[in-house]
Amino acid sequence: MRLLPVILFIAVAVVLLLPLLRRLRSPARVAPRSLSDELVKDPVCQTYIVKSRAVRRTDAGQVRYFCSEQCARLGTGG
Repeated sequence: MRLLPVILFIAVAVVLLLPLLRRLRSPARVAPRSLSDELVKDPVCQTYIVKSRAVRRTDAGQVRYFCSEQCARLGTGG
């Protein structure tokens, strides 16, 4: 009966420590810089906006980025 708590303790310790040991053994991975953090310049008002939040419009096959819907309307002539 004394052996059961010891075995249970060892099992819990292994389950909790195994992921930690795996993380320590594997080399640290550097996350690649996301392109969504890139700044783009609005061609209408000349301000910079984060690419992931910019309003996108395609004009003659070229993607243009705007800071707002208003600038997008002015920049695309509509």
